[in-house]
Amino acid sequence: MEVVLADALLSRCGDPCALLRAVCAPLSAERAEALRLLLQRLAAGGTPPGEAEALRRVAWEVALERCRPLLRGGEAAGAGCGERLRLARAARGALRHCVQLCGAPLAARLARDALAELAAGGGAGAEAAVEALAAAAPRLEEPALVARCVAAALALVREEGEGEAAAALVAGRLLPALGGNAAALRRVWEGLLGGGGGGPPRAGRALLALSALADAVLPRGPPGSGPDARLCPRFWRLVQEGLTERDGLCRKRARYLLKRALDLSGGQRAELRCPADGGDESSLFWWSAEKNEKLLRFWETYILIMETLEGNQIHVIKPVLPKLNSLYEHAISGEKGCWLFHPSWHMCIYKRMFESENKTLTKEGILHFLELYETKHLPNSLGFSEFVIGPLMDALSESSLYSRTPGQLMGACPPLGMRLQKFLATYIMLLPEEEKGSFLLKFIQKMTSRHWCAVPILFLSMALAYIPACKVLGTEGLHALRDVLQCTMITHQILLRGAAQCYLLQTAMRLTHVEKVSLPEVSSFLLSLRPEESLRRDTILWMELCSWLQVNDRCFRKSTTSDFEHQETTSLCQYVCSLVGEYLKTPASETGENCLMPDWFEAKLVATMILLAADVEQMRNKHSGKSNIEWIELETFLNPLLDVLMKLGSNAYIPTLKTDKSLQLLLKLLQTCSLKCSNTQDDGVLFFIWKSLMMPVESILEFVLRRLTTNELSTVGDLDRCDLYLDLIPEIVNLCLQVSWKKVPSIKNFILSLTNASIRNLQERNSEEEPKLKEQIKKVASMASLTAVCEIMHRKPEAHLESLPSVDALKRFISFFQFNEVLKKPSYIEEKSSLCEETTSQGWGKIVARYVRDQWICLRFILNSFPTLAQEYEETSEMSLSTDERSRKFLQSALEALTILPSDQVLPVFDCMKVLVPKLLDSSESLCIEAFDLAWKITSSLSNTQLIFWSNLKAFVRFIFDTEVLAVAASAKGQAYAKIKEIIFKLIDMSTTKTGVFNVVLSHCCRSWIFPTTDERSALANAFLNAGNYCELITEACVFGTVFRRDQRLIQDVHAFIENLGEKCAANVVTESTNRDDHYVRICAIKFLCLLDGSNILHKMFMEDIFIKLLDKDKLVSRSRTRYYANSLQHRIKNRVWQTLLVLLPKLDQNFLCGTLDKVFQAGFGNNQASVKYFIEWIVILSLHKYPQFLNKLWDCFCYDEEKLKTSICTFLSVLSHFDIILQNTSEKKPALKKALIVVLQWCFNHNFSVRLYALVALKKIWGMCRLLHVEEFEALTPVIESSLQQVENMHGTGNARRNWQRIQDHFFFATFHPLEDYSLETIFYTLPRLSELAEDEWISLSKFDRFTDVPLPPAFQWYHSRTELRDLKPSDWSQQDMGSDSAETDSQTEWTDVQKKIIPWKNSTPSLDLEMVFQDRAAKLGKSNSRLIVVASLIDKPTNLGGLCRTSEIFGASALVVGSLHYIQDKQFQHLSVSAEQWLPLVEVKPSQLVDYLQQKKMEGYTIIGVEQTAKSFDLTEYCFPEKSLLLLGNEHEGIPANLIHHLDVCVEIPQQGIIRSLNVHVSGALLIWEYTRQQVIKQKQQK
Repeated sequence: MEVVLADALLSRCGDPCALLRAVCAPLSAERAEALRLLLQRLAAGGTPPGEAEALRRVAWEVALERCRPLLRGGEAAGAGCGERLRLARAARGALRHCVQLCGAPLAARLARDALAELAAGGGAGAEAAVEALAAAAPRLEEPALVARCVAAALALVREEGEGEAAAALVAGRLLPALGGNAAALRRVWEGLLGGGGGGPPRAGRALLALSALADAVLPRGPPGSGPDARLCPRFWRLVQEGLTERDGLCRKRARYLLKRALDLSGGQRAELRCPADGGDESSLFWWSAEKNEKLLRFWETYILIMETLEGNQIHVIKPVLPKLNSLYEHAISGEKGCWLFHPSWHMCIYKRMFESENKTLTKEGILHFLELYETKHLPNSLGFSEFVIGPLMDALSESSLYSRTPGQLMGACPPLGMRLQKFLATYIMLLPEEEKGSFLLKFIQKMTSRHWCAVPILFLSMALAYIPACKVLGTEGLHALRDVLQCTMITHQILLRGAAQCYLLQTAMRLTHVEKVSLPEVSSFLLSLRPEESLRRDTILWMELCSWLQVNDRCFRKSTTSDFEHQETTSLCQYVCSLVGEYLKTPASETGENCLMPDWFEAKLVATMILLAADVEQMRNKHSGKSNIEWIELETFLNPLLDVLMKLGSNAYIPTLKTDKSLQLLLKLLQTCSLKCSNTQDDGVLFFIWKSLMMPVESILEFVLRRLTTNELSTVGDLDRCDLYLDLIPEIVNLCLQVSWKKVPSIKNFILSLTNASIRNLQERNSEEEPKLKEQIKKVASMASLTAVCEIMHRKPEAHLESLPSVDALKRFISFFQFNEVLKKPSYIEEKSSLCEETTSQGWGKIVARYVRDQWICLRFILNSFPTLAQEYEETSEMSLSTDERSRKFLQSALEALTILPSDQVLPVFDCMKVLVPKLLDSSESLCIEAFDLAWKITSSLSNTQLIFWSNLKAFVRFIFDTEVLAVAASAKGQAYAKIKEIIFKLIDMSTTKTGVFNVVLSHCCRSWIFPTTDERSALANAFLNAGNYCELITEACVFGTVFRRDQRLIQDVHAFIENLGEKCAANVVTESTNRDDHYVRICAIKFLCLLDGSNILHKMFMEDIFIKLLDKDKLVSRSRTRYYANSLQHRIKNRVWQTLLVLLPKLDQNFLCGTLDKVFQAGFGNNQASVKYFIEWIVILSLHKYPQFLNKLWDCFCYDEEKLKTSICTFLSVLSHFDIILQNTSEKKPALKKALIVVLQWCFNHNFSVRLYALVALKKIWGMCRLLHVEEFEALTPVIESSLQQVENMHGTGNARRNWQRIQDHFFFATFHPLEDYSLETIFYTLPRLSELAEDEWISLSKFDRFTDVPLPPAFQWYHSRTELRDLKPSDWSQQDMGSDSAETDSQTEWTDVQKKIIPWKNSTPSLDLEMVFQDRAAKLGKSNSRLIVVASLIDKPTNLGGLCRTSEIFGASALVVGSLHYIQDKQFQHLSVSAEQWLPLVEVKPSQLVDYLQQKKMEGYTIIGVEQTAKSFDLTEYCFPEKSLLLLGNEHEGIPANLIHHLDVCVEIPQQGIIRSLNVHVSGALLIWEYTRQQVIKQKQQK
């Protein structure tokens, strides 16, 4: 209509120039649109020769004086937002038509002005400049100007940050215009892919630009002179990069370009091959007319997979994964064994899966990739190696991927761990020999390139260790493995990092090329392994290492610093000899008295290598058959050390550095040899070393005594030496006690002299006000020496050192010592050693803290060894104090010490308080409570510090839960008793967030209550009284355990897996079991209860109290939530309650059960989960079996009304199904059977099918018993009952009734379970929870009971194992399977004919022309709706969605619905949903390929193009104001809006979401926007009225 009016106006007007000028002034939105339309008609229709020049002048004037200012926003400044938008659109169109009329001169002028504006700055001017360039670009002819325009366009595309809008504008307007200019197109192409001066833009921007240029670089017509993207390797690399980008819009553009190229190639049946990229093995893209169909199938499958991955939902994606296998079948040439399609295309799929937000999809992708390479013989490709080291290893760093599958047992290796082992071994074996080393080196280096968590590093290390032995790693590889070891130290999971160290050492032994590494490099690597976590002498790993060293002896490369120049290789013996010699050499420059202590690294290295070489020597001699080993090599290693040690006592001029190093080596040798697991009887190496080191004992003791007592230690740095000497003393004492008691007198003399000298030093008073450093250091060393003496006497009572006279002096000195005395910081002005202060790790505050801590260690020894502290000294004391007063004074000092000591130094103070508090609880309760509070405050504050928390917690528990402390507090029942109970619940609460806290408390209490340290009977009774007074601990322990988070469960699973490896993994032998698993809390409590004796009155009362409390807890949980889910915390607690009650049941007597059985029956009336029901039924059966006189209580349960019985009748009927067990101890069986028969028969006719089934099972059991007893009274009932049972067996024939009857009879509780013979810990805690499908977290295996040794079971304990028949059952053997049995088969199907292809069609069939005319005619007849909304649904291809949209659009009065094909209207599904709406709504057909032109046309008509799409710049639907002329573009059901259309949108609107699923159905989305548009227009109309 508008075109007709414009043509009429121009034909009637004699002067078009005057008409244009008249329309221009003033220029409103309507006038601007009219101006655009008139210029369009003039440019399209041509002008008479006489008027052409005048018209060009007017067009020039309009372009420069009207359109350009409008585009800059100058003339439209006063207009509203909608008005400005209309003006800008009209000016844009008018400018383009002006250029058409004026040609190249105007284009050049506009281009120069626009380039100048761009150079001047961005903002609104940049947008106007881009519009001007877009209008000018097609008519530009000057090469220099073309080049400048292209450079400006590319600069805007490259611009980061806020340049997103400018880049989109360039892509949408300028680049398509430049694409129409052949010279400009080639420059743009080179700039985008070649980079030019500014380098190539990033992938997202480049893909945006290429999508806009798709028509030019991938032309649908015959090949022209322009660039063909298909022949450019950089283009395909860019597409691949885009396919794996994290930005969804970028991926969409890459898929669009790929589909466009494929559509073009398939349509042309082209013959082309993209050149190889950098000489790689195959072309990135090729096409052949001969293989056209095969290629189309391959790429169709490929795009289907990529687009399905966009859904991010595993249930949609999993059926498509088998198509990946078919891709490989197409991609590999069976004849040539090479890649037909470049492997990087396959890697794009996997990388997309690896980077998915859905971790399940990531895991599926990794497993598929690993399995594929394991099962298919893929040709070698450099790209695969890079992919494994890059994206694959990045994906493998996610810990959650290593979880077990639901069917796997606890302790099994997770699927990813197993698959990783097989993959890596297979991949390495398939690699060419020359590539194995470089690949493995990069692989290991990648493990050091980031902070890996404990779980991934463990399984990667395990996979490396399982690679078949091959010599591929050299020095660099060994260094990389050492760096990985450093990474493992970051984690706090000691067992996991220990296991990782074991596997890394095995990796080094399997993969190292020994001829390329030297022994110093090997030893340096070995020192990175921690002996307390992995490499220790008593492990299989140590023996494997010795065997490896023996086999490869004399094969190692000679070190650059080796003394054996004439040899190419070095033997282990030669290396260790030179190592010891070099170690004990002292440089002349470092022999001064004040030199620093040497680092411990060298001493550890030398000691480890001596032991390894000695063990290798022993192994070699055993292999050679020698019975008498002379230890020649070991003696050679030790002689240099022994020479130095023998001279220590007599030669005072040995350099300090040499003495330090020799004593360090001695200490390391003694510590390494004195491991608790080593057997000295059979260990020849150990015995020889000990015997050798006995010789210099007197010399060493003399030297240490001199150094510690004669003022030779005078600097802060000397305190490190003091520590060295004091650490040596207990090792030497232990050595003498183990090897030869002849040296014990020397030890005693040493202790006597050291104690007396230290006391004298401490008693000296400084005469000067300003203490000197030397005097203060002497005091610190003396107090440390006394501490060492106290510790030795405490730990080595067999040496009888307490009989020494000096011990009495020590006791007197400590008793009257002024505790918490701090040392004043000395002045360093005159000290020559002040420089050492700067280099030592100890500041003066640490020194003082150590001094105070040592005081309390001495007091702890005195308090524990001499309970009657200082009584005999009261008369001699000037200030005579009673024992209580002295204890109070000590406790006050202890509280003061807690406030001044660092948290890691308070352990001895806690131990002292443990002795002091019981004596003062009666007289000074408030002081004791203050001690409790302060101790708890310190302990709880450390909960986030892994290293010192556990030791402090154990000390705190020993203090608070000391037997005497608990007993005294409980006897008074005062505030202290309440405070301890408060602390109990605080500890339990802390344990819910820090696993293992409750374990420490409970283990200590159970051991101290049932195994007290003293043998006195009264002490035994008093200890167990604490159990009754603090029974909350046991009650809470029986039901303890939280529902674990996934990450916690994962760590527990991996721990269980490592523990199941046993001695195969050295970490299990070396690391101390922490027992921090939550299961150990319940195990400890259950074992404690199993140890109780029902004949012991105290035990009996305690068990009865626990039984009642647990029943009350069950009742409380049931009241808190009447309905609870399976495996919820409520379910688990109830399950744990009844498990514990079942353990206690055999120990309870008749009188107690008589009073409590009613509570058990009442619990049976509740709405319980299956596992809880089984335990209740079991308890009832066992109770009635033991005491059949309680049978009437059971009959009473059947007397309630049906309302109360509806949730519980099956429980009591299940009890009757075991009536033979119940009546075993009854002599009068007939009355009971008669009563049971009467009760059961009435339930056989219940309306509920399940109740009838349970009743019939019970009836079958009871009737069988009646037949065996030949009860005459029941003869009359025989025909009725037997015919009823026979009918049940046969009447139903087939169907659910028959199947369910068979299933309930096969149910484990009725078919296999025996209440008496199956009574065991395994059945209660493992078998029955497993069979009742309780969460695996609740299964406690017997191995855990065995592993927890803190509380042993009684030797005669018989209820341990389940019967084999029950233990071997699986849940699937009896549980009803509502789902079909073939559900597992569907996953393994490789057919994919049912996969829904949710992709945009590449081909669009042309509709019937007359059908199109029919609907256009109908739209004209219907007339224009009041609405100015156009709904474009051309991209939607589902008739159901189109039918719904048609109905919605008609109801809300849309002006038109645009569809891709009018044939959809004839579809029955469309008509079913549209309900004739298509007859009343204008329908227009626009094929998807025509959408760009259609949208441009509507833009020129003033429509705002609105897309329903989630992008970074999307508007929230609730905040967006719709213009009156709105065009709503809806995307495809799966793909959304294609990439080539997005930059044609004026605005994107998204619907705010609250849920997890990311997208709405397209019909629903469209309906929401149509309604919101209508609502806003209705409101505007009301406001206008």
